Amino acid sequence: MTESDSTHDVIVLGGGPGGYGVALRAAVRGLNVAMVEADKVGGTCLHWGCIPSKAMLHVGSVLDEAREADRFGIDLTVAGLDVAKLGAFRESVQTQLYKGLEGLVKSRKIDLVTGWGSVGADGKSVTVSGGERDGEVLRADNVVIAVGSSVRSLPGIEIDGDVVITSDEATKLARVPEKALVIGSGAVGLEFASLFRSLGAEEVVVVEALDRIAPLEDEDLSKSLARAYRKRGITTIAGTVASSVTVSEGPKGKAATVSLANGDAHVVDTVLVAVGRAPRTAGIGLEDLGILDERGYVVADEYGRTAVDGVWAVGDILPPPALALAHAGFAEGFNVADQIAGHTVVPVDYAQVPRVTYCTPEVSSVGLTEAQAVERYGKDAVSSSKYTFKGNAKGIIHQSDGFVKTVVGGPEGAVLGVHIIGPHATDLIAEAQLITAWGALPEEVGALVHPHPTLAEAMGEAHMAAADLPFHTH
Repeated sequence: MTESDSTHDVIVLGGGPGGYGVALRAAVRGLNVAMVEADKVGGTCLHWGCIPSKAMLHVGSVLDEAREADRFGIDLTVAGLDVAKLGAFRESVQTQLYKGLEGLVKSRKIDLVTGWGSVGADGKSVTVSGGERDGEVLRADNVVIAVGSSVRSLPGIEIDGDVVITSDEATKLARVPEKALVIGSGAVGLEFASLFRSLGAEEVVVVEALDRIAPLEDEDLSKSLARAYRKRGITTIAGTVASSVTVSEGPKGKAATVSLANGDAHVVDTVLVAVGRAPRTAGIGLEDLGILDERGYVVADEYGRTAVDGVWAVGDILPPPALALAHAGFAEGFNVADQIAGHTVVPVDYAQVPRVTYCTPEVSSVGLTEAQAVERYGKDAVSSSKYTFKGNAKGIIHQSDGFVKTVVGGPEGAVLGVHIIGPHATDLIAEAQLITAWGALPEEVGALVHPHPTLAEAMGEAHMAAADLPFHTH
């Protein structure tokens, strides 16, 4: 074991969005940074999650458009899907982003160390295992834990990576399922259910333990999404769980029989277990530091500070109300780096972090749901309104029956939440974040000039309606 002669200002464990967010910002602030990463910089998001899934979802949307070409007067036939070429496209997107990120890390003179890092008992040292610098001990006054998460499974359900899979296998799609069942209706489950159907799956079923799909979203979004999925041929079953999954040989190869607690059974060729992620914090010295809770999350305050001086945490290893989202990890990383560099920061307000799901139709939200607003301020102090894309020119072109919903209330009658379902909802939510984060009044947003004809007009229309000044609404 050797100890590094050079002392860094910051050591970051993990090179995912939270980790490289810290590293890049700290380097810009003039700090000497080391980043320890066992695999590739970019983490789950770039290599196993956000990016590959969105690349494939784009291909799915192209297929959907092609199948509907007749309504535009285009005589077009979809002959099939070359899964290998789909994979090549997905990997080309990842490669371009990865090379760009590698270049950024190098240009900012970040000491990138390949291997696993373990934090010492003093919280000021990191021992490297594996790679060319195996056994080296790095030292710094500040150590940031950003080791990310891994997929969860369910008791009694064995992941075989072939028939019963997680998002890790799904993002490296080797075949298009004929019949798929998705367990869980969070963002990951909803996106892959949508993708499987777009790529040509004959049957897709989504099972959710809670009383509605997309259970963390506003109830109106959940209901609308369930209707949209039904129109697309995707079955959603809420309020029950998968009690067992049995894999056996069938006439067309391996198949899984999924038994549900409600008595139903489904025979499919693919089961996707999408029930969330678990912090990857075991075995790296954090137990000895006493900063883990009973579930393996790192206990930290709203600024990312743990109880051990100089040890910080960002990303998926933080428990709720923190959000396991790449863009939340970026924000947390910037805050930690800025504090280490001596700057004052404002803690991340997770209610104001946009939540985005890239299914078809897209779903996005920011701020409070109507139920949350009522719980906080009382029913009489909260109102909501919707503007449907059926009244929007671009919405009609997209044949969308989605909407923008505003939740207004509180002592000042400000916009508390915005919820969108429809085309490009994940892009439109960026404006909504400004609205809710700054506590804008509906009439203030309604007075802004939105370009015509655009989907963005729906934002202005929804807020005019909320201000009792409806334009293209009854």
